[in-house]
Amino acid sequence: MYNEDKIWIGQSGEEKVCIIPKMANRHGLIAGATGTGKTITLKVLAESFSDAGVPVFLADAKGDLAGMCRPGDDSENMQKRIQKFGLQDIWSYHAYPTALWDVYGEQGHPLRTTISEMGPMLLAKLMGLNDTQSDILSIVFRIADDAGLLLIDIKDLRSMLTYVGEHTADYVTKYGNMTKQSIGAIVRTLINLEEQGGNFFFGEPALDIRDWFRTDENARGYINILAADKLMNYPEMYGTFMLWMMSELFEILPEAGDAEKPEMVFFFDEAHMLFDSASRELLQKIEQVVKLIRSKGVGIYFITQSPSDIPDEILGQLGNRIQHALRAYTPAEQKALKAAAGSFRENPDFKTIDVLPILGVGEALISVLDEEGRPGIVKQCKVLCPQSRMGAVTEEERRSVIAGDVMASKYDESIDRDSAYEFLSRKAAEEQKEKAEAETAKEKAKAEAAAAKEKAKAEAAARKEEERRERERERARREMMRGVSKVATSVGTQLVRGILKNLTK
Repeated sequence: MYNEDKIWIGQSGEEKVCIIPKMANRHGLIAGATGTGKTITLKVLAESFSDAGVPVFLADAKGDLAGMCRPGDDSENMQKRIQKFGLQDIWSYHAYPTALWDVYGEQGHPLRTTISEMGPMLLAKLMGLNDTQSDILSIVFRIADDAGLLLIDIKDLRSMLTYVGEHTADYVTKYGNMTKQSIGAIVRTLINLEEQGGNFFFGEPALDIRDWFRTDENARGYINILAADKLMNYPEMYGTFMLWMMSELFEILPEAGDAEKPEMVFFFDEAHMLFDSASRELLQKIEQVVKLIRSKGVGIYFITQSPSDIPDEILGQLGNRIQHALRAYTPAEQKALKAAAGSFRENPDFKTIDVLPILGVGEALISVLDEEGRPGIVKQCKVLCPQSRMGAVTEEERRSVIAGDVMASKYDESIDRDSAYEFLSRKAAEEQKEKAEAETAKEKAKAEAAAAKEKAKAEAAARKEEERRERERERARREMMRGVSKVATSVGTQLVRGILKNLTK
């Protein structure tokens, strides 16, 4: 609840325990075992920030946070809690301005980004690539950038990988060696990513994260709720997606310094998914974003079961801490309990390590920063109850919220503009056409050569036949001449004989 210009979380005896808005961008932690009340605490904080005019983003892991778009339901237990906190005069059940989002486009507006905006480093984490494959992916991005090709969706990247794999010899001198085997392995992981839903996440219209910085007509900040029940089945995609959003906020927001209240508050549920199996380079990037995004006016609140789920470098940046009960049945859990208790500034009225494992549902140990940014002593508190519905919405209610949001006209219909896939498809078609034309020309030249050869052969045969005939004619002429000569000789002989005979008479 937003009360007296503060984020009222809970109550320790008669004392209100609140986060000072200008210290809310110093980040925070909500931790505790399953069933201890983390979700209720998250809702109370989100509602309070909304009432303060601060937009909120949070992930709905179980489907029960979407109820914030509807007023809470009164009950006997709620009335008892309201009276216990002394809220009778200021309490009201009401809905909050809510925008519903879903990577898969099923339970909210489709939430998309492009391959280029994700970038090779986060995409390599999402795909689980090794160092060599990550380097090759970075090179493929560079080649696409140098060629002015847009990488928007998965088919763009797959086309680019295929093209580079087929023309590695053309790029090795300028960009370095890339084996077809490594490129093939990247393509296989890309297909796996597509099956996990990457074909929904990568596309356009891409999310303009500025659309989350909205307030309603009553100056309350919009609560942007991501339906994450399906997304969390793929921890790598969920963690990478959350990191991408934090990075986007860091990139687009100007320096804000220590404002009176945050520009936005970002709740990261199941935070361990971000850090599990993260490389050293990725952890450094997360740490950098967490450290620096404070100056952009963004508060990041991690929600997880145990503080030990968060790397020490990140944990040390979280100033506002709400710790629900931790159970300690094993040596590892006892060690985590001791570490969690030791992270608080001790309260002289009780021992933190003794109280922490016996907290009831809805109770928490809370330490917040004071006006000077110093951690306050830890206090045992009862957390306030939400003013919106503590449960899921019906499908009809969900559809009504989605359809009534102005974001529907901007994001609900996908578009597929000309990008790398279309360009490379045209280029492949042109190359195929040129190849076919070259093949046709080759066949034509071959046919013409064969025809010329046949013609030359026929002409040679004709000449040979003509020569034969000429020889035959010559032989016939000689034969005739010999016959004529023989006849002439015979006639001459007879004539001479006749003359001689007459002379001798």
